[in-house]
Amino acid sequence: MQDRKIYSNRVWVNDKLQPATLTFNEGITSIEFNKSADAEDYGNAVIMPGVIDVHVHINEPGRTEWEGFETATQAAAAGGSTTIIDMPLNASPVTTTPDAFNQKLDASKGKMNVNVGFYAGLIPGNARHLDALIDAGVVGVKCFLTHSGIDEFPNVTEKDLDEAMPIIAKHNIPLLAHCELYETEVDCDFNNNPTSYQHYLASRPKKWENDAIDLMIKMCRKHNCPVHIVHVASAEALAMIEAAKKEGLPITAETCTQYIFFNAEDIPDANCIYKCAPPIREKANNEQLKHAFTTGVLDFLTTDHSPAPPNIKEIETGNLKKAWGGIAGIQFLLTASWTALKDTMKLEQFIPLVTSKPAHFIKADKKGEFKIGNDADIVIWNPDANDVAKPEDIFFRYKISPYIAQNLNGKVLETIVNGATVYQNKSIQNKNKGQWLLQK
Repeated sequence: MQDRKIYSNRVWVNDKLQPATLTFNEGITSIEFNKSADAEDYGNAVIMPGVIDVHVHINEPGRTEWEGFETATQAAAAGGSTTIIDMPLNASPVTTTPDAFNQKLDASKGKMNVNVGFYAGLIPGNARHLDALIDAGVVGVKCFLTHSGIDEFPNVTEKDLDEAMPIIAKHNIPLLAHCELYETEVDCDFNNNPTSYQHYLASRPKKWENDAIDLMIKMCRKHNCPVHIVHVASAEALAMIEAAKKEGLPITAETCTQYIFFNAEDIPDANCIYKCAPPIREKANNEQLKHAFTTGVLDFLTTDHSPAPPNIKEIETGNLKKAWGGIAGIQFLLTASWTALKDTMKLEQFIPLVTSKPAHFIKADKKGEFKIGNDADIVIWNPDANDVAKPEDIFFRYKISPYIAQNLNGKVLETIVNGATVYQNKSIQNKNKGQWLLQK
């Protein structure tokens, strides 16, 4: 591959935006802090490492009619993401055995428009497979503390965690936990009000989340196993996470774009595009989640992209009780998150939340920062531009998303994966430039 040179007044190098020329082929070969005469000049556009989304559901093999690697990775590239990590459920088979993992790898071949890594799943009875799955290259292990929505992926109990966490700790990779502890059905009359968002919100209270996070902190302390809390939605849990970090426990936490972009007060009834679990909570709660990035209590952002066909999403009926709980957002991690956070923090504080911090989490040493020898995963975007998300500009399979028609701050101009332009001018330029990200 021939060297390419690009320049901007705002290149993210050494933790700051500064004028620089990047020279790269498949990797970064040179960084000059001036404008090279033969460089393409991108003016004031921001040139930064490609966005890393460590929480997506691609649903292949087995439920490929829901999404699939081809469409999901195109959408990721269109949003400026150059690396994604696929969750072990929603595919069939679920990724809980070495054989299932091999089927997942086979399913992704020839369809990776960005880099793809994988998590293994922890379910009751599969702890004996964890060593082999980790040796095969998964970057973490995912479990649910409540029903996952997929019967083949049942939730774990404390007993299952006691069996699995020493194995995971030995390999020093994270155990990711969906933290809701279902106790008893909440008396909120959701059954008789299945299209009411406020009734749905009441049906999954913060207490479920708080109790589950409390349990995972205790288990982290007991086994000294790295624990990662996915999609924190309850601001009440932030103090617990902060205390656990101050104690020195190996604990990290994320929230997702939807929990800081939308607010329960604004969500209409009978519109299932907003349904996810835990639910999107109230504005006052979500403002606290935003602030938790500035204090380091929350580590980075993800999308939890979890799409479904219109009938399974109950688009026509608006029945929130029956609808699949998941939001399609893989294309909007960069722009929607920046839109939500631009009044809370500077761009310089925001960039690590979608680049170096998730890269560090998955131990992707050659990603997330511009250094000579690092992978040439690059996004060029204008954070000052406004862009309305239109269905025709969306690359994931179903144009069902709460981000459609939203006015977003930021426009992706070009996404470069391993040195090749994958997305530019609202179209896919070069396919299958992604690689597996296997941690061996």
